[in-house]
Amino acid sequence: MLWPLVVAAALAAVLVIYAIVLYNRLVRLRNTGDAAWADIDVHLKKRRDLVPNLVETVKGYAGHERSLLEKVTAARAQALQATGPAETARAEGGLARTLKSLFAVAESYPDLKANRNFLELQQQLREIEDGIEAARRYYNAVVRDLNTAIEQFPANLLAGRLGFGRREFFELEAPAEERKPVAVAF
Repeated sequence: MLWPLVVAAALAAVLVIYAIVLYNRLVRLRNTGDAAWADIDVHLKKRRDLVPNLVETVKGYAGHERSLLEKVTAARAQALQATGPAETARAEGGLARTLKSLFAVAESYPDLKANRNFLELQQQLREIEDGIEAARRYYNAVVRDLNTAIEQFPANLLAGRLGFGRREFFELEAPAEERKPVAVAF
């Protein structure tokens, strides 16, 4: 008579231990995902902060390109207001496209291309773009691990009840267009 109670207690203990281990793993993945997103946000902020410097530098040489400069400024404003991976990816894609246009216009101004400030800003942008790419890969890897952990059996039976849901990947809005490098080298 005691034997069934011992087995039931042992099974209950195993289930409780499993739930604790699962919960802790999901919390770790969620927090790592939050940290990875914060890292992306830092890189995107650096790029957004660099844009006014680029615009001012180009404005000094190509002030009559007002509509392009306004588009760059508007794209930056949209990027600042974006929330969540999908909206941020859309806004940052627009900013990247307008930056490409800005650098294409800069091709027409030899004095601008030779300006030390402009060259330094280009180098900073290149480094920031590399940082964004690395941070996006890391974030997406963490999101993949979290989503996989949430969807696998038997975790999928508990994850939703424990408050864990799927996360969005930080994906390219227009992959073919955005895979082209930002034209910063002349």
